[in-house]
Order: sequence, then C-alpha cells, then structure tokens
Amino acid sequence: MIPTTFAVERTRHEYRVVKMWEEDPTIFLQSEALLPLAPLAATDSPSQLLKQTAQQISRVQLGQKRQEISAYTQILSGLRFSSSEIYRALREDTMQESVVYQDILRKGTQAGIQQGIQQEARLLIQRLLTRRVGDISEQVQSAVDGLSLAQLELLGEALLDFESIADLETWLASVSPSSDDELLGAET
Repeated sequence: MIPTTFAVERTRHEYRVVKMWEEDPTIFLQSEALLPLAPLAATDSPSQLLKQTAQQISRVQLGQKRQEISAYTQILSGLRFSSSEIYRALREDTMQESVVYQDILRKGTQAGIQQGIQQEARLLIQRLLTRRVGDISEQVQSAVDGLSLAQLELLGEALLDFESIADLETWLASVSPSSDDELLGAET
C-alpha cells in the first residue's frame, strides 16, 4: 500500500498518489502546465496520444514557454516512446528550438572538440616519440594513451630532451594519472 500521509513534528500532510498510466489524458491535454505529462497517461493508442500532445503544444504561443513545454514533453515521452516516435510526433525543428536540446548539443559539441584535440595531440606525440627514440612497446604506448591533454603537452616539451626510450620510460614513471594539477603547477 502506498502511504497517503506525511507527518513531521506538529504538522500532518495528506496527499493522493497519482499513477500517470492510470489517469485520463484529457485533463493533461487541457492545461499547458500539464502537457508534458499527457503522453504518460492511460490510452489504448499511445502514438495517437503523443500526436494529440504535439498538436496541443503547437497551439502554445511561440517563445520560451513553448520551447520549455516541448522540451519537458520530449524528456518525459522518452519514458514511454522510442526516440524515432518522439521525432515523428514532435517535429525535430521544434525540438531544436528547445533550450534543453540546445544545451545538450552545446555540451556534446564541446566534448567532441575536446576529444578531437586530445586525439590529435596523442597522434602528434606518438609520431614525435617514434622519430626521437624509435619504436615504442605496446605497454609504453598504452601509458602514453592514458595521459591527459595537459600531460601530453608536457610530454611534448620533455621529449625534446629525450635521447632514448629509457628517458621516456623514466618520464612516464614520474607521472601519475592524477597528477594533472601538479603538472600544471610545475608549468608556471
């Protein structure tokens, strides 16, 4: 049984638990504030309910409010529908207007750029190391691959002084995976 009261010290609160999947969607479709919950309500035709929700969202005046309602609906719809169903019902261009979508896109772009920079740094360091000390073992290559961008930059400078693979191995042994802050402090 689900509790319906909450008491703390001298206060007592009573509430009703709402099971979305058992509720009639009509009430949710009639209120802009409740629209994001509509796709989760009881229905014999979930895809039709999602389309009805999309139609109601399209009636909301363009602007920040519509973007937010659309974003919240998309997020909650993900609990019940596949992404392709959501894209079909809630047009992709509407989703792209959403501040949530824009934020996710921005973060993904930043992460992708950072990964690209780090990958390019690894490739450059690998070429420079091979040229400076010759072929390196898989174990040493794995240690180099595990370095952060800051550590790769420091290795790029240090390798100018290397004369053999032993110098590289000594440098790697002096660097711990969590020593980014120490290395950055040594730079200044």
